[in-house]
Amino acid sequence: MPRQIIIIGGGVGGTVTANMLARQLRPHEAEITLIDSTGRHVYMPFWLYMPFNDSDPQSQLLVRDERTLLHQRVHLLIGQVQQIDVANHQVHVYQSNALEPAGGKRESVLVYDDLVLATGARLAFADLPGLEEGPGVWHHFYDTEGALRLRQALSTFPGGRIVIAVAGIPYRCPPAPLEFTFLLDDWLRQHYLREHTVIEYLYPLPRVFTIERVAEMVAPWLEEREIATRVFFTPEAVDQQRRVIRSLEGEEVPFDLLILVPPHRGAQVIEASGLGDSQGWIPTDRYTLQVKGQEHLYALGDATDLPVPKSGSAAHFEARVLARRLAAAIRGETLEGDEALYDGEVMCFLETGNRRATQLVFNYEHPPEPPRPSLFYHLEKQLLNHAYWHLIPQGLI
Repeated sequence: MPRQIIIIGGGVGGTVTANMLARQLRPHEAEITLIDSTGRHVYMPFWLYMPFNDSDPQSQLLVRDERTLLHQRVHLLIGQVQQIDVANHQVHVYQSNALEPAGGKRESVLVYDDLVLATGARLAFADLPGLEEGPGVWHHFYDTEGALRLRQALSTFPGGRIVIAVAGIPYRCPPAPLEFTFLLDDWLRQHYLREHTVIEYLYPLPRVFTIERVAEMVAPWLEEREIATRVFFTPEAVDQQRRVIRSLEGEEVPFDLLILVPPHRGAQVIEASGLGDSQGWIPTDRYTLQVKGQEHLYALGDATDLPVPKSGSAAHFEARVLARRLAAAIRGETLEGDEALYDGEVMCFLETGNRRATQLVFNYEHPPEPPRPSLFYHLEKQLLNHAYWHLIPQGLI
């Protein structure tokens, strides 16, 4: 009988893994099921640009039907995974039932031979006091609704004090708050508001970025733009009434508009199933992508505790390795060489404003050596934003 492979999560990691397995394994070798809560695949890097333009939230550059991205052999199940029973190799899924009254759901119990967890990260607003009151004088761009609200806030911003802060590490796409800061500076200049606006960038580490070499390069660029920075600033609470953000270190920074990277945690189902650490991240072998202490259980992408950025790029490269390893294991083959292990490979861009960008390429052993920002890398990033839908989810590159 074919092995039952279940993949939870239809983001980059889950989609690429499913498609590559469908091409590498024959029907008699495996049946592949991908479970996703919405059935809609979102290209998250697009959120960075939405506050500054009039792009449609239903744009094909932002969201598409997951089914259209999957190999015909992959079965897509749209539902909410409530529990993962590792001991019995079972996944409990709740699906909306159109035949029952509003809110009616039915439970399915799926049995697996191999399970891939691509459950991603979630925004945990309640982890930072003051955010649970809902967006008011603070905003974010880490989902479609947040990016649209921020667009509206900027459209009526008369000038004042804008503070950009990161609630904690890890968070999705580490370059994003820096990129946003540079793009915001551009936008304010284009709208003749820069001379009426103070921008301050707060970061919880002793430098402005997670990777020291990149931080050393970026710090002078911020200074040239007259963007103030404050490091060792770990947010403890946001006081929306007083319009201040307070740090664990005892500082208070006032703002007229706060743009915050919210706290992140692993998926609720990971915590509910006892598979994550204290923040819900899955303990994962950094090379094999196998969940530590478990057989036939794998994790990739934002869901893991790996020492790599939580990014689509990392998930993409991890998926290629995981699909090869899982296909080989099912066939009783042994992989050797560079293709057998994930080496921490990541490639991403960092927008630096003025239609310039640089590129970050690195792995576990080699830190990035970013080239000088140029129009070339900016255009390359824009090209990727368009080409993504035709190349990456399908696992073609």
